[in-house]
Amino acid sequence: MIWVWIVLQGLTLLGVINYWRHMPVDRREERPDGVVVIVSVRDDWDGGAALMARLAAQSAPFRLLIATSGACPAAEMLVGDNVQVVHAGVATDEGQKVHKLRAALRALRPDDRWLVFIDADIEPPARLVGRLLFPLVRDKADIVTGYRLLLPGRGFMAAMVGAVEMQLATLPRAASATLPWGGAMALSRTVAERLDLDAVLAGRLSDDMAIGLAGWRAKLRLRPVRDLLVASPLDGRAGDLLGFGVRQYRHIGTNNLGMWALATAVVAVQSCAWLWALGWGGWGAIAIGYGAAWGRAMVRRRIIGAVLDPDQAKRATRSLWWDCIAPFAVSWAHLIVQVAAVMSNHIRWGGWDYWMQRGKVARMARVVR
Repeated sequence: MIWVWIVLQGLTLLGVINYWRHMPVDRREERPDGVVVIVSVRDDWDGGAALMARLAAQSAPFRLLIATSGACPAAEMLVGDNVQVVHAGVATDEGQKVHKLRAALRALRPDDRWLVFIDADIEPPARLVGRLLFPLVRDKADIVTGYRLLLPGRGFMAAMVGAVEMQLATLPRAASATLPWGGAMALSRTVAERLDLDAVLAGRLSDDMAIGLAGWRAKLRLRPVRDLLVASPLDGRAGDLLGFGVRQYRHIGTNNLGMWALATAVVAVQSCAWLWALGWGGWGAIAIGYGAAWGRAMVRRRIIGAVLDPDQAKRATRSLWWDCIAPFAVSWAHLIVQVAAVMSNHIRWGGWDYWMQRGKVARMARVVR
């Protein structure tokens, strides 16, 4: 068993090293005409001063399309030559975000050729739009995505959720094992029309899962941009943070149970192996496990430093604490979140309760405070 343990820990370390070694060095960008950045916001959105500043600093030109449910004063104040606001109304049979994105798609102009979708809670680097467009314009991909990299606030639970997400963010991934999951995604207008994106999103809750699975079924080329680990702040109460982690996997489980099962099996192997090491493997096995964990943390620190601003990197490194102190706890927490995700088909998100059936919203109700 000790050799199985050594091989397993070696593979986890080599996987992170593989990600680091294959990060692009030149980070080439494209700046074509006809780019529209689409963002969905809630009606109580405060205008996102930090996000707007980061979008203004983008190296590639674009126009901004903001989708709201109804009256969002902060969004209306931004309307100008390059900023459009569309009012979607309140959804009754699909996710509010999906409902707003569908309205944005219907509001596209004839000269909008490249579609970039971003979440309102990210802290994008200045290269985001240009890097997402590069594989599309060069015809190297049909759908391009970044990957969310959490910036945990202070507190043990935020750091734990960040550590779990870090395991996923720095996994080596090929086009056949990629989903849009990073708060940023891009595709051409042609691909959107080929997929019939409006129909793909209809009745869904997760835009990422809907578009990603539709791309797989259509055998499109989905490509991750490895240096776009998109910063996303994470803070809140312990229960809310745990709920965030469960919700991510519940999106997967309610859309594709096989995908959930594969991810859970991988984490279960590592979790059970750690149980053996701590209970029966002895100090040698524990030392091997910690050595691999510290090695992964060192490489991930290099990755973080290469893709984030210094202030963002400082916050992101909080996700490495648990890997250094108790790496077994990260695996166990990851497994707990995965198992909890399939205990129900109920998802609470953005002030609404949703009950899912076969990947679609079966029932929904506004959360009563």
